[in-house]
Amino acid sequence: MSMRPDDHRRKWDREEYERLAAERLKEEEGGDEDDDDELDKKEAPVKRELLKQRDYKVDLDSKLGKSFVINKNTPTSQSGGYYCNVCDCVVKDSINFLDHINGKKHQRNLGMSMRVERSTLDQVKQRFQQNKKKMEEKQKEYSMSSRLRELAEEEERIKEYRKEKRKERKRKAVEDLDDTDDKNDDISAIMGFSGFGTSKK
Repeated sequence: MSMRPDDHRRKWDREEYERLAAERLKEEEGGDEDDDDELDKKEAPVKRELLKQRDYKVDLDSKLGKSFVINKNTPTSQSGGYYCNVCDCVVKDSINFLDHINGKKHQRNLGMSMRVERSTLDQVKQRFQQNKKKMEEKQKEYSMSSRLRELAEEEERIKEYRKEKRKERKRKAVEDLDDTDDKNDDISAIMGFSGFGTSKK
């Protein structure tokens, strides 16, 4: 190391560090067998489950439109926002809550990795067959007679709706006519004569 006052940079002693590295290598090669077992246990990666579809519905609507009184003693699970009991955290809105439960930290706490199982060709073909069967069952259930019955009911509803509309229009027209007759009577009484020459009242 130079001792000049204007030389402020740190200097490394290469020989000393090479010696330390050589000693460390000797220790690793000639270490005890028990230490090797412990190192293997520590270094063994944790086998996590592959990512799979959620089998429950995420509850986003239960607290919607409700108000709660929150004070210092309120537990975090009952405070405002969405509470994740796996990670023990509160998220303030539904979008961030969905991001959290689909995120890496939450999935890791559940014991899952973010890897998805690769489907084989047989699995894909089997899924196509299942979907095809479901579509055929829906078509069988939706027979011609039920379709005709539905159309007849729809036509009946439309007729009832039109009839109600006509009645409503007639009712309004009669009310408007009565209102104008009342106004005409008021005007004629103010002007001092009985009517405008109509015999209808």
